[in-house]
Amino acid sequence: MLILRAAGSIYGAVAGWRRDWYARNPARRRRLQRPVISVGNLSVGGSGKTPIVAHVARLLVEHGELPVILSRGYARHRGRRGPTVVSDRSRVLADFDSAGDEPLMLARMLPGVPVVVGSSRFLSGRLAEEKLAATVHLLDDGFQHVQLERDVDLLAISQRDLDDTPLPAGRLREPLTGARTAHALAITANDDAEAEYVARTVGISTFFRVKRHLGVPRPIASDGPAMAPADGRVLAVAGIARPERFFRDLAANGWNVVETMSFRDHHRFTAHDLKLIEEAARSARATVLVTEKDAARLGAVSLGVPAASVPLTITIEPAAAFLKWLRDRLESRVPRSIL
Repeated sequence: MLILRAAGSIYGAVAGWRRDWYARNPARRRRLQRPVISVGNLSVGGSGKTPIVAHVARLLVEHGELPVILSRGYARHRGRRGPTVVSDRSRVLADFDSAGDEPLMLARMLPGVPVVVGSSRFLSGRLAEEKLAATVHLLDDGFQHVQLERDVDLLAISQRDLDDTPLPAGRLREPLTGARTAHALAITANDDAEAEYVARTVGISTFFRVKRHLGVPRPIASDGPAMAPADGRVLAVAGIARPERFFRDLAANGWNVVETMSFRDHHRFTAHDLKLIEEAARSARATVLVTEKDAARLGAVSLGVPAASVPLTITIEPAAAFLKWLRDRLESRVPRSIL
């Protein structure tokens, strides 16, 4: 444990130095022509940043913008050099192997909102401006991508992050002090008092509270068995960071979760995994429920038992205050009406 803590101290120091270096050398940062909104986090997963990206994208579309989501495409296994267009404004163009699970999930969730993946968000953004008519860029997981200028830096965070430590001893990508560079916090909290405590501890005065909402389950395979009623027995399966939160959300929404199965984040399901899931569901006489992120990796596979993905949406409150803050940040960069 001492070795891990020492390694975490070194990792945190390097991450902090890197952020400070780019702050002191603005000429080394690159800027796109269109405004950039970054949504990111401090931890390696489980902060809910991807639903926040989807929420902000919908807000932008509702107010006449043409956003394009730029993602790293973590866990994708193949793709050409340079940016890959996962979806354009009419259809999804890539699969899990070339897109990664989160970009593919966003492409399916947001018809009409293009998603581009690539290691260089700058090159992806240039493509979005030249080929996809982007009026605003939305960085998915962009907080540590400090080499690209951004006009809005929204950090997803929770109280759990306050007591965590940098990798590999903990789950933080950089020390908590890095959060102070955010323009605002999107805090997942049980109540307003908890959100205020997190913001006060971090030292950011502008913050908003994130509330999670589960939607109606959608069958994974169109030819699969019919879904069980909402109060039926459920086998909850999750290959995400913090799977226990998905399990709690299901129970809180009235599902009878009789068994759970957890896999690591971004897990690629094998035939053996699918067999185990099907056998467990049959044994428990349960419907299989997974996250949308897991569904992106499962594809349209039929398990032979009722199986569905559960959409997760969020709201950012107070809604009017968040919209005004976002508009003000963007208008300070662009002398035109946006939002």
